[in-house]
Amino acid sequence: MQTSPDRHEYPAHWEADVVLRDGGTARIRPITVDDADRLVSFYEQVSDESKYYRFFAPYPRLSAKDVHRFTHHDFVDRVGLAATVGGEFIATVRYDRIGADGTPASAPADEAEVAFLVQDAHQGRGVASALLEHIGAVARERGIRRFAAEVLPANNKMIKVFTDAGYTQKRSFEDGVVRLEFDLEPTDRSLAVQYAREHRAEARSVQRLLAPGSVAVIGAGRTPGGVGRSVLGNIRDAGYSGRLYAVNKALPDGQKELDGVPAHRSVRDIDGPVDLAVVAVPAEHVTEVVTECGEHGVQGLVVVSAGYAESGPEGRERQRALVRHARTYGMRIIGPNAFGIINTSPRVRLNASLAPEVPRAGRIGLFAQSGAIGIALLSRLHRRGGGVTGVTGVSTFVSSGNRADVSGNDVLQYWYEDPDTDVVLMYLESIGNPRKFTRLARRTAAAKPLVVVQGARHGAAPQGHAVRATRLPHATVSALLRQAGVIRVDTITELVDAGLLLARQPLPAGPRVAILGNSESLGLLTYDACLAEGLRPHPPQDLTTAASAADFHTALSRALADDRCDAVVVTAIPAVGEGPVGDAALAEALRSASAAAPSKPVLVVHVELGGLAEALSAAASTAPQAASDEPPQNAPSPTLTAEQLPAAEAPEGAHLIPAYPAAERAVRALGQAVAYAQWRRDAAEPGKVPEYEDINEKGAAALIDGLLARGQGLTLGTDETCDLLGHYGVQVHRALPAPTPDAAAEAARDLGYPVALKATAPHLRHRADLGGVRLDLADEEQLRRAYAELTELFGAPEELRPVVQRMAPRGVDVVVRAVIDPAAGAVLSFGLAGAASQLLGDTAHRLIPVTDREATSLVRSIRTAPLLFGWRGSAPADTRALEALLLRVSRLVDDHPEVVAVTLEPVVVASHGLSVLGASVRLAHPPARDDLGPRTLPAY
Repeated sequence: MQTSPDRHEYPAHWEADVVLRDGGTARIRPITVDDADRLVSFYEQVSDESKYYRFFAPYPRLSAKDVHRFTHHDFVDRVGLAATVGGEFIATVRYDRIGADGTPASAPADEAEVAFLVQDAHQGRGVASALLEHIGAVARERGIRRFAAEVLPANNKMIKVFTDAGYTQKRSFEDGVVRLEFDLEPTDRSLAVQYAREHRAEARSVQRLLAPGSVAVIGAGRTPGGVGRSVLGNIRDAGYSGRLYAVNKALPDGQKELDGVPAHRSVRDIDGPVDLAVVAVPAEHVTEVVTECGEHGVQGLVVVSAGYAESGPEGRERQRALVRHARTYGMRIIGPNAFGIINTSPRVRLNASLAPEVPRAGRIGLFAQSGAIGIALLSRLHRRGGGVTGVTGVSTFVSSGNRADVSGNDVLQYWYEDPDTDVVLMYLESIGNPRKFTRLARRTAAAKPLVVVQGARHGAAPQGHAVRATRLPHATVSALLRQAGVIRVDTITELVDAGLLLARQPLPAGPRVAILGNSESLGLLTYDACLAEGLRPHPPQDLTTAASAADFHTALSRALADDRCDAVVVTAIPAVGEGPVGDAALAEALRSASAAAPSKPVLVVHVELGGLAEALSAAASTAPQAASDEPPQNAPSPTLTAEQLPAAEAPEGAHLIPAYPAAERAVRALGQAVAYAQWRRDAAEPGKVPEYEDINEKGAAALIDGLLARGQGLTLGTDETCDLLGHYGVQVHRALPAPTPDAAAEAARDLGYPVALKATAPHLRHRADLGGVRLDLADEEQLRRAYAELTELFGAPEELRPVVQRMAPRGVDVVVRAVIDPAAGAVLSFGLAGAASQLLGDTAHRLIPVTDREATSLVRSIRTAPLLFGWRGSAPADTRALEALLLRVSRLVDDHPEVVAVTLEPVVVASHGLSVLGASVRLAHPPARDDLGPRTLPAY
């Protein structure tokens, strides 16, 4: 790359891959002197009209001087970026720094002129919008705060690019030219525009993979068996609606078909477009295949080939090269080492996976990073085994393997808009971008349930996954996901249990549960399970073992009509001698009663009722099945189990009643639905981040800048900590050092009695249980006696580091912490001081910034919260003051990302007010915020 006469080295960190509006990808990079030929070739493919709009005059070709000017940049005052596909330019953008008079300038001038040129064939793909985001980020990095652009009035497309970006701007018209000026500082609107564009682009990129018009299986073996041949057969047998091709370079001359599918030796030989290629060749041959696919215009790849990052360092580098190579051609990748993808829509019917059977069509979107877990999930949803019935089918399934490119975040973007998906189930072994996942999960959960089980919770991510490190424990990450509306479960069984309930039953309006059935013991077990899940069960109604289907119908109808009931759990044991006929009658009774009150969920706990479970599910699919006049070939018999029974047809939109083999499984799923429904109601009114008149944001910023001028990162001293917190209205009780008894006495006279004497040595700090604290010392005599006791017990004052502090009103001791995690972002934590948080892990967490409603819920979400609200007749603590403290700490960290850690310990919350007795603050230059920069795909 160029060096002289550049004033800066080539800025490789400006290179990025982006997803465009149509779902394809492009690479954005700086333009250098080596790009002269590419620039000329690019310009020749631009129409005369587009050239006229760019230069305001006919400009058929670039002169040698133009080429030199447009390829020689100093990467400070003159910068050019290009969007490339297949290594060739499809669009360019450049800025030139100008002074107040509009002439070329250098810093400190902070304005620049910007201009774009996009090939006509790529206009409308969102290339200019993506380039604007990136050139804006580059300009801000180089000290430019404002862009100016001159556009012809007829160039509506370019005017729209600027006006739709969301920046604060000013428009004027002079000499027949529209002049636009806009600040480059991100605004709430510009970030919203950026997120919306990212959502549409990523959703579209996944849609192109899941609903292709044509598919080629590359590596389909000439003999039966093998991965490629199996995938080819699965696509064919599923009745894929598009065009299907088999590709194998070893095919003999003249062979035109393979298993009845048109066959070719190369994807280049296919006459017509190929939207998706399934790659099943050995890893060493994948690069050649990717090149052929890119040159043929293939839009996306599913790479089932193994031998990549999961195999070690050499494979990891091979995986990086694969992603870079595919993105060069604008293709996205699922995999490598992927199990495949499935789309059950009748418009597509695609089974490009290793699953020999297509799952039943339904409303559940399923994502699994592991192929083995994907098989297990598909199997559980497909069958009625494991005691789970009321089966709902799958809309789409993605197994991402090493998820080198397409990840759970991308698929979430798609499912959010997908009208065929009502519930999302995800098995994740790693979360590559927790900050983005949390943002997307919150938006998705507000529209449809999102249930997640995470593997590798207590160890490193799988070898094939490249993820950024997080210092947060798994419990904290889980709490943050719940805050975003994610239904967090611990096992695959719970994932399926929750999904079946959420897919075809309404959300409960509250935690009140009616229990009825023909077994008193099963009813009592259900009652206990409800209490354990935090629900509010009514006493079980025992219908006795003599209850008929009509009795169940009457009891369920009465329970559903009761305004004091939000959900009903029906418990059932088999009636002796009735067999399938009685099961069918009971199922119909429950379904008809439930249909009369469709706003409340109904669950069934059954014991060895294969026939009832089958009858309740009614249809294994939530979509109508083709009717048939033929009698069933395998009529169910009393000896068949639930998973062996064939499916029947159910009315479209009917509420299928899920049934569970154990009370705790049904109630746990119900409890998760209740919590999620409450989150939906709370999310509708999220609260606000309050303003405080006594906060001095500018004063805090000046103090932080001055402190950071000393070095890269530092823990503040006591006085500096108090000063910084004081700017945000957080007053810390002074603690005066007491290296001698006389110094302690003098400090106590300054502070006023009564006082506390504390040892602050690391092994004694915040450990009142070890005896390193003496409280309520009323006079100097008591103080000196306590000083002598401490030194006798624990050693010399130099080891103890004693301090004297004025006594605070008695109350409940709590701890408030805030930390900036490089992966998850800023997190606020709260718990009671001492064993409750340290030993039992009873700590609650929220993402910063925290709203007033979130602060209220944070205080109440720990298990020991009753101690703050008058437990056993004690005086209630001032939780309003505590919530205000939490909000002030949240504001401090949100306003100043240089504050990377805050600890307030202990905070004594009294009946009126609170006292912060200890505080520490750490400053550092903030980590980069990838969610505030331009849209990019993860770098490889």
